[in-house]
Amino acid sequence: MGSNWVVCSTAVTFGRGSDEPIERLKAAGCEVRLNPYGRPLTKAEMLDFAGDANAIILGNDDLPASVIRRLKKLKIIARYGVGFDGVDVAEARDLGIEVTYAPASNREETADFTFGLILDLERHISQMVIDTRSGGWTKLTGTSLYGKTIGIIGVGQIGCAVARRTMGFGMDILGYDIVQRNEATVYGVVYTTLNDLLRRSDIITIHLPLDESTKNLIGARELRLVKPGAILINTARAGIVRHGALDSALQSGRLAGFAIDVFSKEPPEHQPYYDYDNVLVTPHVAGNTYESSRRMGNIVVDNILAVKSGVEPPDPITPQHLYESMMVMGQSADSE
Repeated sequence: MGSNWVVCSTAVTFGRGSDEPIERLKAAGCEVRLNPYGRPLTKAEMLDFAGDANAIILGNDDLPASVIRRLKKLKIIARYGVGFDGVDVAEARDLGIEVTYAPASNREETADFTFGLILDLERHISQMVIDTRSGGWTKLTGTSLYGKTIGIIGVGQIGCAVARRTMGFGMDILGYDIVQRNEATVYGVVYTTLNDLLRRSDIITIHLPLDESTKNLIGARELRLVKPGAILINTARAGIVRHGALDSALQSGRLAGFAIDVFSKEPPEHQPYYDYDNVLVTPHVAGNTYESSRRMGNIVVDNILAVKSGVEPPDPITPQHLYESMMVMGQSADSE
């Protein structure tokens, strides 16, 4: 195994929960550089930080073709996460650069956090904590989960994990995905159209990748279909929901609550609805635990060390992944 490889991590949380992945890279003769900014890098910062990198551990940064072409020594883009939006995979492949990801590495943690947000919104936990700490004693009436209907938009690894947890709450489960996986039906998922899911669900949770077919998938038309009093959870990608339409739905009362953990820019530009009592905003931490950090970090390292050794990495982004990404929501404009 060769030495003197430069590995640059733009992923802010890489190595934070466990230093095992970093030590593995160092033991393999790699120079490891960690994100010095504490946020995603701009294009100029990326070139300055990783201009001589053999491997990039990519966080939530964009890596377009114009940047990839200037990274002359790059051999692998190892995505620290499950998505690969923002990366020009086709350009990388044309240049002989491997692109990998960490499938299912934080599936359970994201599903846990999703239910934490659901419970918080339906039972007003954060509101009452803040009120009680400030000397108040307001007992807000919550909404039961038992007997309600949850709609899961995107029934992949995380969507299925959410469905498994939902079974324990005695809820009905609707799912919408262009790929209808048999595994989901074991957990009680009944597949339906997007329109039907929006109309019937008391809780709607999004677990989709972001691409051209899912960008602004949930807009004014879709939110007008939503059952009055429903809540919406987004731990997937911010660009799937239109900000303006969301704000209007919250102000009108059509949506009883909203929770978001994902942003187009980090830290995000402040949105008016962040200040609403029925909105929860968390700093992109749904999948971030000590356990998932170690797990994801080691998956990333496995891929990097494979490429360094001249062998096929275990978790490459394949043409099939790209095809499925394009097709995920190809029927989003369904008619009934």
